[in-house]
Amino acid sequence: MKYTIEQQKQGTELMKTLIEKAWESATFKDQLIKNPVATIESVSGNTVTSDYKFVVEDQTNSSMIYLNIPRKIQIENLELTDEQLDVVSGGEIVLGLAIGAAFLTGMGVGVAICTAVN
Repeated sequence: MKYTIEQQKQGTELMKTLIEKAWESATFKDQLIKNPVATIESVSGNTVTSDYKFVVEDQTNSSMIYLNIPRKIQIENLELTDEQLDVVSGGEIVLGLAIGAAFLTGMGVGVAICTAVN
């Protein structure tokens, strides 16, 4: 399955929304931890495929340091728009690198959400 930049952005925005809601509401955070699939479905309005397991852990304790090892990025499953391909192929190296950096930053989180949420 190919993932577009737009899908990456949607996944990143969903993650941002979930985190912000968890920070604002202890009840929501508890729901997200106890039943992540139903909570994500209620926020996104989409069905989460049963192919994935979600692990949600409260990492708000400032005296602890958490290390998350994300899954390896699979570039072959990503797809650039025609406009992005034009920028990259047009020799605009600085802009191309900026797009690439922004893309990779949001990709790890975005791919996971885009993959699971239909």
